[in-house]
Amino acid sequence: MSFTTVKKELNKLDKAKLIALMGDLYKKHKNVQEYLDHFANPDEDALFEKYKERVIQAFFPLRGWDYDLRKGKQAISDFRKLEPLPWQLADLMLVYVETGVEFTNQFGDINETFYNSLESVYHQTLKLLKKERLLPKFEKRLRKVLTDTSDMGWGFHDTLSDYFFEYFDEA
Repeated sequence: MSFTTVKKELNKLDKAKLIALMGDLYKKHKNVQEYLDHFANPDEDALFEKYKERVIQAFFPLRGWDYDLRKGKQAISDFRKLEPLPWQLADLMLVYVETGVEFTNQFGDINETFYNSLESVYHQTLKLLKKERLLPKFEKRLRKVLTDTSDMGWGFHDTLSDYFFEYFDEA
């Protein structure tokens, strides 16, 4: 079924039935609830903090000890769907990388898949920052990631450095 078909059916409903349908969706689907809450009361700072905590818990869960990169990336994806300001999305993406680096510094060398994920998000962050002309605002944090990874294995630091210097010329 396409949205065009759904839209035709929605157009047949009166206002009360549409509100009832939205209420039903709100009650049954957490992601719809979150989206509509944000729509009705767009508290950007609280929303960012919520997703930042989700990213951090992907590496440092409240229970247990094992990281879950999927949860961290899912938090970024879910946040993106709420259409935050570009700098907030970039900030959250960088939190993912910074937290992964902190995890490595606390627990030692991880594995190639782990580092590939962090590298990918770091590169996506740089692309977003360049597109939005926000590179200078984040340069200090981006450089700190390089400093904090200088002794890490799997070519992690080298790859991050390559990405960094694609976007920041050292003349």
